Amino acid sequence: MKAQINTTNAPGAVGPYSQAIKAGNTLYVSGQLPINPETGKMCEGSIEDCTRQALENLKAIVTEAGGSLNNVVKTTVFLADLGDFVAANGVYAEYFAEPFPARSAFQVAALPLGGRIEIEAIVVLD
Repeated sequence: MKAQINTTNAPGAVGPYSQAIKAGNTLYVSGQLPINPETGKMCEGSIEDCTRQALENLKAIVTEAGGSLNNVVKTTVFLADLGDFVAANGVYAEYFAEPFPARSAFQVAALPLGGRIEIEAIVVLD
């Protein structure tokens, strides 16, 4: 059994996918770009601003599913420029506490809509 999770507190999907899918007590959150859900506009600020927006979008979806960022067990961070890693990592550390989720981070050739960062997550709900 799987259930779709949607919230207006995060941007809608920009393609044929769900913001998140809940299967049992596991939540799979699609990659979150730094799009402001109120304006629909991509972050044009610093990588710190963009990372914060992507994480706020992720947090909104996890909250809609009944969890918190403490329930996140794995993230994947996609960066358009690996040179942004240190700055993005500093903001990331503001959102997660020990024990930190497992994580992978990659530089990619490009992200949808010209984004600089995208973050996806796997969450285990209580």
